[in-house]
Parts: sequence; C-alpha cells; structure tokens
Amino acid sequence: MNTLHTPNTTPSLLGDIGGTNARFALVHGDGTPITQEITLPTGQFADLAAAAAAYLQQVGQPRVQQACIAIANPIDGDVLKMTNNHWQFSIEATRQALGLDSLLMLNDWEAMAMAAPALQGNDLQQIGSGQPVPDAPKGLIGPGTGLGVSSLVRSRRGDWVPIAGEGGHVSMSPTCEREADILRILWRTHPHVSVERVVSGMGLENLYRAICELNGTEAEALVAAQVTERALAAQDVACEEALACMCRLLGNAAANLAVTLGARGGIYIGGGVIGRLGDYFEQSGFRAAFEAKGRFENYMKRIPTYVIRAEQPALIGCAMALGVQPARR
Repeated sequence: MNTLHTPNTTPSLLGDIGGTNARFALVHGDGTPITQEITLPTGQFADLAAAAAAYLQQVGQPRVQQACIAIANPIDGDVLKMTNNHWQFSIEATRQALGLDSLLMLNDWEAMAMAAPALQGNDLQQIGSGQPVPDAPKGLIGPGTGLGVSSLVRSRRGDWVPIAGEGGHVSMSPTCEREADILRILWRTHPHVSVERVVSGMGLENLYRAICELNGTEAEALVAAQVTERALAAQDVACEEALACMCRLLGNAAANLAVTLGARGGIYIGGGVIGRLGDYFEQSGFRAAFEAKGRFENYMKRIPTYVIRAEQPALIGCAMALGVQPARR
C-alpha cells in the first residue's frame, strides 16, 4: 500500500477507533517511541473530528499536519458509518475540521496487520506448537466490541501487503451438537448468525443467554465484562461455559482463516476480550479447536498461533503506514 512520510519537525496524529474506545497518540519521524497515548470513550463524542480535537486539546494543541487513523469499519468511499457505534462522518470534512494536510484512514485490523512484522519477543505469547514459515501469509483475528479479521501477504517485490476484510461477518460454523443448539437459539433473532455474534464482547453475552436457556435457568442482565469475571472466578456455570465456548469458537474461526489463507506464517490473536483473560486463554480449548480439522490436523499443528501482548499494536501499524518505525519502550 502507499504510505505517507512524516517530517521530523512536527508530530503526526495516530488513532485506533473501536466501537467503545478511541485511542490517540502522537509519533515523530525520528525513531522515538509513540507518546501521549490517551483513551477516550467514543460515546461522549459526536464523531471522529470531535474526539480528535478533544485529544489534541488535552495534549496541549501540538501542530499536527497529518494523521493515520485505524477504525473498526470498512473504508469504502468518503463517508464512514460505523457498525458498532453511532459515529458517521466524512473523511474529507474531518481532515478539514482538524486542519490536516493529509488524513489516512485504515481498517483497524489492516493497521494490526501492518504492525505484525514488527512484533517480537515479549510482544507475542505463543499458544501451542508450530513454527512460522518465512514469507508465508499471516492471519490476524481478535474479539473486541466486534470481531476483527485481516491478513498479511508478501508482494512479488518483497513488501508486506495488508489485506483488510470483514471476516467477522462470515457465518458461524458449529462443530458439535451443543454449538448447533446455541445456533438454533440465535437464529430466532438473527437470520444470519455471523461468527461475530458469538466471538466478541456481544458474542459472549449472546452465548451466556443461549446457554441459560438451554440449561433451563433465567439469564441475568450481564454485560461481557461481568460474564468474564464470573467465569474466571468459577462463580456461575453458565458464564463458565460461555467463556469456554467462545474460546473454542475463536479457535475454529482462526483455523478457518488459516486454511483459507494458507497462513503458515502464523495466526495472530488480538482484541480487548482476549487481553483480559490472562493465563486462562492458554489453558482453554482454543488450540484444540484450532487443530481439529480432520485430515488437515497435522497441517494445523505446524501453524503457530500467537496472542498479541504488545500495547496498542494498531497504533504501531498506523505509524508504519506513515513510513515511521517507532522505537519500542
């Protein structure tokens, strides 16, 4: 993809916009680390311009000429209407409102893909076996407010090329009777049950309610964080099953991405939901579900899976899209 180049004299604005939070930071073109990271709730602002202006005010109104913003949405034309919150805005109008010379918008998981080659050491936690094949495609997937999916492939010139997609909206594919029963319940309210409906924050809530119905118990009005908290504390059997089921379904979705893409360079798992699970995720059924591909089991065992532990990887990807390789702290 084409990149913009940052002058050393002024910082560039970086952003990572999700359905719940808007994360902003600044980066210079001199190889220094990303700085001034602040997270703002999207619900408190009308649109991107309002949130970015509030951020710049908080950090002292630095002179900013260009920005790269990753957003949890397809980039299709000038007007963006977000899937998982109320924001709707024009990219060009936003550029003008902020007084920028240039504004580059990326899908958030496109930015994650751009960051992948720079991640190493403690940035990654490997789950299970496998070794990456050099220069082979890489897949990225992760549950947050929604489910992000992207990939990274080598061009014939040797450059890494990020591919943005909307793989979170492929159909949920159950692998056992219990998952099929959950799917039948979700079909009552969703004619198309995407994998995002079961592998995400809202997906965890959907799973909890469906499991309560299957168990013949009354579901409480729990949000995803409460389901996770009760599951990790072993305080509620429906919450425990919901979290375990989500990890298995994520493994299946990651495996489908891997075989479709031929991602022998590895699968990278991000998203806010997994980041809250700590050691639980490594012990979950994720990897077993990932490898459960019948005749392709041995193929899957050779593909490594990594949890991204780096802080704000989408911001790293945005910096790299601007032609800047920020130093790591």
